[in-house]
Formats: sequence, structure tokens, C-alpha cells
Amino acid sequence: MASQDEQDPRISNISSAIRVIPDFPKPGIIFQDITTLLLDTKAFRDTIDLFVERYRGKDISVVAGIEARGFIFGPPIALAIGAKFVPMRKPNKLPGEVLSEEYSLEYGKDTMEMHVDAVKAGERALIIDDLVATGGTLSAAIRLLECVGVHVVECACVIELPELKGRERLGGKPLFVLLSST
Repeated sequence: MASQDEQDPRISNISSAIRVIPDFPKPGIIFQDITTLLLDTKAFRDTIDLFVERYRGKDISVVAGIEARGFIFGPPIALAIGAKFVPMRKPNKLPGEVLSEEYSLEYGKDTMEMHVDAVKAGERALIIDDLVATGGTLSAAIRLLECVGVHVVECACVIELPELKGRERLGGKPLFVLLSST
């Protein structure tokens, strides 16, 4: 994997901590398994630290994490930068009143939800997930936050699969990634 910042020695450590599994979950897919990153405490800390260094002092009040792996990276980043964490969930997982956004998948559709009272107009948000592939979930999260007047500052992922052109589906929103699969 290549990175956006080959100069930072932490990137190499993070990259080597991610297990690559060919033909999972089906033939032709090369799965980027971040569970091995989570087992390596130094690589996991380095991952969080790189995001925190980027977003501290940027006046971000919301870190929105996409289910499920955005829930792993989002809360420690939110705590470190003094922001609240907002879970962006699959349908029927949140107990209160929700806002919903439907989005397209390779084969079908899905829906993302967040609590109605989770954010307020004028807040500044970072959206976090482990990986950007086609960009469908990130673009749904952007629309969901923007429909209530939240300014999405940037999207951030540990890994990007650039060949799937997910970045192009983000409506011009900046995307920061630590690693790019090549």
C-alpha cells in the first residue's frame, strides 16, 4: 500500500499491521482487514494520533462515525479533539427519532440513520470510516449531515481503494486517507 505521506515513519507501521486477504468475502475481492491493526497497540495508537494531529485545532465539533468500523476510530479521535461522537447507523439500530438517507450499493440499496437531535445547524463535522471504496456510505453521511445544516469539513479513512473512484462521489468534499491500496 502507498500512503499520502511516505515521510512519516508511522505510516509504514500502520500499513504493515493491516492484513490483506485475497478472495474474501468472494472471489476477486482483496479484503483489507483492520482487525490486525487493532491488535497492534503501537500501530493503532499511531493511526489515531495521525488523525488527531490533523484535526486538532480545526474547530470540529462533531466526529460522525460510519457503522461499524467508524465506531472504532471515531470515539478516540472525538475525545482527543474535544468533539462529540455521532454514530451513523444502519436502519432500525437507533432507539430515538432518526433522520434517514438512502444510498446505492453495487447490488441494491441501503439506508443510513442518525438521531434527529445528534447535531445542530452550523456545527462542523468530520466523517470517519475505515475504508473508502465506491464512496456510497461517505456520500450518504455527507447528505445526512448537510440536510440539517452541518458543515462537513472533511471525510477521513484509514484506507482508500482508488481504483473504485469513491473520492469522485463525495461532491467535492475533501478526503484524507492514511493509506492507498495500489
